[in-house]
Amino acid sequence: MATIELEGIRKRYPNGFAAVKGIDLAIAEGEFMVLVGPSGCGKTTVLRMVAGLETISEGVLRIGGQVVNNVEPQKRDIAMVFQNYALYPHMTVAENIGFSLKMKKMPKKEIESKVSNAAQILGLSESLKLKPGQLSGGQRQRVAMGRAIVREPSAFLMDEPLSNLDAKLRVQMRAEVSRIQHRVGVATVYVTHDQVEAMTMGDRVAVMKDGTIQQCEKPQSLYDYPTNMFVAAFIGSPSMNLYQAGLDEAGEFIHLGSQALRVPPAVFEKHQKLRDYRGRDIVVGIRPEYLPVATERDETTLTADVDLVEALGSELMVHFAIDAKSMTAEYAYEGEDHLAGSGSGIARVDARTAVVPGKPMVFGSDLSRWHFFDKVTEEAM
Repeated sequence: MATIELEGIRKRYPNGFAAVKGIDLAIAEGEFMVLVGPSGCGKTTVLRMVAGLETISEGVLRIGGQVVNNVEPQKRDIAMVFQNYALYPHMTVAENIGFSLKMKKMPKKEIESKVSNAAQILGLSESLKLKPGQLSGGQRQRVAMGRAIVREPSAFLMDEPLSNLDAKLRVQMRAEVSRIQHRVGVATVYVTHDQVEAMTMGDRVAVMKDGTIQQCEKPQSLYDYPTNMFVAAFIGSPSMNLYQAGLDEAGEFIHLGSQALRVPPAVFEKHQKLRDYRGRDIVVGIRPEYLPVATERDETTLTADVDLVEALGSELMVHFAIDAKSMTAEYAYEGEDHLAGSGSGIARVDARTAVVPGKPMVFGSDLSRWHFFDKVTEEAM
């Protein structure tokens, strides 16, 4: 086992494009680190630099404490699992898993032993004599993982390995990949654009945008304490509702469009910097699950017009609109003007709630659970 350390890692192409703009990241032995972000954020480029498939423009990369900037990929003692399984169709599962060991001219008995152990970990013991064409997508992905496991590398690198699977199988395989990784106990860097995948699998998650790491924390910390508006919008499904708001001079009310909500003292105790924004515009963030249905209007409720209701069996997703300017996740992802739109939002409520599209609805709003951001810097308060 080994650690992986990136210090000031940058990647600049000959045309001047900077794909990675200075990454500092330390991955401990046995840790499952997920790099997540929208397309083009640089996450796969980082993975390829760790693998040795891309040269490093600046910075230092260490694997197991050794600098490997100029070490050839095959000598880095790492194994990769790709989006494309790349299995040999004419070989059996056992032959595919043991192929790299055969190329190393390892004794046949030793290959059989390692393949058998890997197959047991992966639940493939009954499929060793089958060929890839006889397997399901999930089984083929496990074979690709088995090919990596038998090498007993210092680290695993996984590049969106589940993206070719259907939705139901992806959920199943997320749990299996996590179980296998923790059982093998090897440092792993896993790249995905799917934030649900990142949150459910990673020991820690690094959220990337424009070639930089915006925040790197345990999944729950990312969800509860996003460092800026981008992370707030990216992490969570459905996304956090983000609106332009105004705090009055006295700090008593937050104005969301034409509605004013009283700010309890506990909010200022929790968000000390908010006092400095009295009389100024801010951005507020509200998670969909923190908008419960209220029975009466008062100074803490939010009235909205219901546009659409999605029934998911266990809960309802209520799409609504208020007359405040909103920021959506799409604006955050694409780097466009983030304060535009008609105040659309989503609330997650109990499935037995009576909701009628086209009619107004009153939501409770515990402001102590809101998030507050600087409108200009987009940083959390």
